[in-house]
Amino acid sequence: MLESSGKDIKRVDGKVEEALPGANFWVRIDGDKKVLAHLSGKMRLHRIRILPGDRVTMEMTSYDDNRGRITRRL
Repeated sequence: MLESSGKDIKRVDGKVEEALPGANFWVRIDGDKKVLAHLSGKMRLHRIRILPGDRVTMEMTSYDDNRGRITRRL
């Protein structure tokens, strides 16, 4: 599914630093970089809650390293 879209998607783990309005979050990856991330549609649909301090898995494209989509809470 991801391969057929033609985009180079990488998965990274991070820690939620701050919750923002509209299901957006500041996520810290690699110990020093902060990324603005939003919840994926399936996580919103199933009402999975994300709180500061949670470990998450994100999908990021090679086009923009400053944004991501949270796909899983660890």
